[in-house]
Amino acid sequence: MLLSPTSDTRNLVTQAYEGHANFSCSKCSAVIALQDELISKSFSGRDGRGYLMQSATNIKLGRREDRSLLTGVHTVADVYCLGCNERIGWFYHKAADISQKYKEGKYLLEREKLVKENAWKLDP
Repeated sequence: MLLSPTSDTRNLVTQAYEGHANFSCSKCSAVIALQDELISKSFSGRDGRGYLMQSATNIKLGRREDRSLLTGVHTVADVYCLGCNERIGWFYHKAADISQKYKEGKYLLEREKLVKENAWKLDP
Protein backbone atom coordinates (compact mmCIF):
# COMPACT_ATOMS: atom_id res chain seq x y z
CA MET A 1 0.00 0.00 0.00
CA LEU A 2 1.40 3.39 -1.03
CA LEU A 3 0.94 6.05 1.64
CA SER A 4 1.43 9.74 1.08
CA PRO A 5 2.35 12.09 3.94
CA THR A 6 -1.20 13.48 3.80
CA SER A 7 -3.07 10.14 3.71
CA ASP A 8 -5.51 9.54 6.57
CA THR A 9 -3.77 6.61 8.26
CA ARG A 10 -5.01 6.87 11.86
CA ASN A 11 -6.72 3.48 11.56
CA LEU A 12 -3.36 1.85 10.70
CA VAL A 13 -1.66 2.74 14.01
CA THR A 14 -0.76 -0.39 15.93
CA GLN A 15 -0.30 -0.79 19.65
CA ALA A 16 3.32 -1.77 20.00
CA TYR A 17 5.83 -2.35 22.76
CA GLU A 18 3.28 -2.42 25.59
CA GLY A 19 5.12 -2.56 28.92
CA HIS A 20 8.40 -1.44 27.35
CA ALA A 21 10.08 1.97 27.55
CA ASN A 22 9.39 3.77 24.28
CA PHE A 23 9.12 7.07 22.46
CA SER A 24 5.64 8.23 21.40
CA CYS A 25 4.44 11.00 19.11
CA SER A 26 3.98 14.18 21.13
CA LYS A 27 0.91 15.13 19.10
CA CYS A 28 -1.18 11.91 19.00
CA SER A 29 0.65 9.48 21.38
CA ALA A 30 1.23 6.78 18.75
CA VAL A 31 4.20 4.63 19.77
CA ILE A 32 7.13 5.39 17.45
CA ALA A 33 10.19 3.51 18.77
CA LEU A 34 11.58 1.44 21.61
CA GLN A 35 14.06 3.30 23.80
CA ASP A 36 16.32 0.23 23.45
CA GLU A 37 16.70 1.10 19.74
CA LEU A 38 18.38 4.43 20.56
CA ILE A 39 21.86 4.66 19.01
CA SER A 40 22.79 8.27 19.79
CA LYS A 41 21.36 11.44 21.35
CA SER A 42 24.08 13.60 19.75
CA PHE A 43 22.27 14.50 16.52
CA SER A 44 20.64 17.66 15.24
CA GLY A 45 17.27 17.79 13.51
CA ARG A 46 15.44 20.64 11.83
CA ASP A 47 13.87 21.81 15.09
CA GLY A 48 16.65 21.08 17.58
CA ARG A 49 18.18 17.93 19.04
CA GLY A 50 17.51 14.54 17.51
CA TYR A 51 17.92 10.85 18.25
CA LEU A 52 19.53 8.38 15.85
CA MET A 53 17.37 5.24 16.05
CA GLN A 54 17.86 1.71 14.74
CA SER A 55 14.15 1.28 13.94
CA ALA A 56 10.74 2.93 14.12
CA THR A 57 7.09 1.86 13.92
CA ASN A 58 3.80 3.61 13.15
CA ILE A 59 5.55 5.82 10.62
CA LYS A 60 5.39 6.48 6.88
CA LEU A 61 8.10 7.82 4.62
CA GLY A 62 7.94 10.80 2.31
CA ARG A 63 9.73 11.15 -1.00
CA ARG A 64 13.48 10.46 -1.24
CA GLU A 65 15.63 13.52 -1.79
CA ASP A 66 19.24 14.55 -1.60
CA ARG A 67 19.61 16.92 1.35
CA SER A 68 22.60 18.90 2.51
CA LEU A 69 22.93 18.25 6.25
CA LEU A 70 25.59 19.24 8.80
CA THR A 71 27.65 16.15 7.95
CA GLY A 72 27.33 16.38 4.17
CA VAL A 73 24.87 15.36 1.47
CA HIS A 74 22.59 12.44 2.30
CA THR A 75 19.69 10.80 0.47
CA VAL A 76 16.85 10.98 2.99
CA ALA A 77 13.08 10.75 3.22
CA ASP A 78 11.03 12.64 5.78
CA VAL A 79 9.35 10.44 8.41
CA TYR A 80 5.72 11.11 9.31
CA CYS A 81 3.67 9.77 12.21
CA LEU A 82 1.06 7.29 11.00
CA GLY A 83 -1.44 8.60 13.57
CA CYS A 84 -1.43 12.32 12.86
CA ASN A 85 0.81 12.97 9.80
CA GLU A 86 3.21 15.09 11.88
CA ARG A 87 6.72 15.21 10.40
CA ILE A 88 8.89 13.71 13.15
CA GLY A 89 12.27 13.31 11.47
CA TRP A 90 13.86 11.57 8.50
CA PHE A 91 15.19 8.21 7.30
CA TYR A 92 18.74 7.92 5.97
CA HIS A 93 18.69 6.00 2.68
CA LYS A 94 22.23 6.78 1.56
CA ALA A 95 25.26 8.78 2.66
CA ALA A 96 27.73 10.15 0.11
CA ASP A 97 30.70 10.31 2.52
CA ILE A 98 32.16 6.95 3.55
CA SER A 99 32.50 8.15 7.16
CA GLN A 100 28.72 8.65 7.31
CA LYS A 101 27.68 5.22 5.94
CA TYR A 102 26.77 4.00 9.45
CA LYS A 103 23.62 6.17 9.25
CA GLU A 104 22.19 4.31 6.26
CA GLY A 105 18.98 2.49 7.11
CA LYS A 106 18.58 4.45 10.37
CA TYR A 107 16.10 7.08 11.56
CA LEU A 108 16.72 10.58 12.88
CA LEU A 109 13.77 11.37 15.17
CA GLU A 110 13.35 14.90 16.49
CA ARG A 111 13.35 15.04 20.30
CA GLU A 112 10.74 17.82 20.42
CA LYS A 113 8.30 15.66 18.46
CA LEU A 114 8.53 12.72 20.89
CA VAL A 115 7.44 11.88 24.42
CA LYS A 116 9.58 9.49 26.45
CA GLU A 117 7.38 6.78 28.02
CA ASN A 118 9.24 4.87 30.75
CA ALA A 119 6.63 2.14 31.45
CA TRP A 120 7.58 2.01 35.11
CA LYS A 121 5.45 -0.17 37.35
CA LEU A 122 4.93 0.84 40.96
CA ASP A 123 4.48 -1.78 43.64
CA PRO A 124 1.13 -1.53 45.48
